[in-house]
Formats: sequence, C-alpha cells, structure tokens
Amino acid sequence: MDTEVASVLDYARRAELTLVIGNKNYSSWSMRPWVTLVAFDIPFREIRVCLKQPDTASRIAEYSLAGRVPILMHGDLTVWDSLAICDYLAEQFADRNLWPHDTAARATARSICAEMHGSFSALRSSMPMDIRASHPGAGRTMQTQADIGRISEIWEECLSKYGAHQFLFGDFSIADAYYAPVVMRFRSYGVYLAPALQAYMERVMAHPAVARWMAEATAETEVLPKPE
Repeated sequence: MDTEVASVLDYARRAELTLVIGNKNYSSWSMRPWVTLVAFDIPFREIRVCLKQPDTASRIAEYSLAGRVPILMHGDLTVWDSLAICDYLAEQFADRNLWPHDTAARATARSICAEMHGSFSALRSSMPMDIRASHPGAGRTMQTQADIGRISEIWEECLSKYGAHQFLFGDFSIADAYYAPVVMRFRSYGVYLAPALQAYMERVMAHPAVARWMAEATAETEVLPKPE
C-alpha cells in the first residue's frame, strides 16, 4: 500500500467522510452521492479515479473489493453502492432532511430512486452520460423512448403531487440528485420534454451542487472509449 492510499484510509478512519468517484464527465453513479453531499453542505474529502485505465481496477480495489465507484468511507465503515450511500447520509444527517419529511412523499421518493437504480437499461446503453458532448437525436431506440416516457411520468406525478412545480418533492432531495444524471443525458442528447418538465430540468441544472459538478466535468480532459 503506497503512502497516499495509507493516508486516505487513515483519514477515513478518523471519522471523516471520504467519497471515491469516477470521472465527473462520465460517472453517473458517482454524481448522485456527490451532488447529495454538496447540496446538503456535508463536508467530505473527494478522491477521483479515472475510469477505463490500466490501473483503474487496482486503484478502486485499494478502497473497496466491490470494484466499482462510488465508494463512501466513514471511519471503519465502507459503503459501495450509490443508493446505500445516500441512505446512509440521510441517517447520519437526519436533521437536514435529505429525504422528504412527509411519510408518503418519502416513500414515493425512495420508490422512484429504487426504480432509477434498477431500471432504464436502454437509456443507460443508448445515451451514456457524457456532459461535454452534444449528440442531439442520437440513441433514440424504441426501448429508449419507452424509458424517456416512464421518466416523464415519474417527474410529472411527483411535481404535481408533491413538488409545487419546484423540485420533485418541493425542496431539493436525494430524489433530485438521483435523477440529475438523467437530466445530463437529456441535455446531451437533445431530449426535449413538455414545458413543465423542461423547466424542471433547468432548475436542476441551475442548482449550485449540480452546476458545480457540470463545471468540473467540463474542465476534465480525459476522453474515455465508451462512457458509462
């Protein structure tokens, strides 16, 4: 173990939050907990591992044997799934209301995040996140259109029932952070929705945490062979 990794692990053991992420331009799963941390002003240390490099697997293995980013380290605990990370943060910082306060809204928010977590494979495959890119009209398979339709239904229902036409559940929450990479995809691939949903996308992109991620993604210079 080299000195840098030993220092990082020692830092994590001292009960500071450390988030290991991939490239900001490409890593949609990394974006979700990072935006959550920044949006709710939770201090953390960031480690970025460039994806699809000869040493990527070995570098990630230094922090988690699961072999994927993101990874959250907090003291002796390691959490290696984006939704599990967000849930853990919500428990650790319960006073900040990372999930909606209302019981029904919170249950719905968790449901739509779980759906995002386990569904929409066509969208992920046909429209991989690439914030710097512009591919209007690309990736429009029938399956992708079906995913876009379902996401539109989710946003419409949440905004009308809980969101007061601001964020999905009124105030910015994990649910908005979880769908932020979808907003990035729709932006890059020129997916235009109904005016109310387009306005929601604009509000997400204007949120300081999302805008900061986008700016830092744009500043990256790596070009990966196939974004994920």
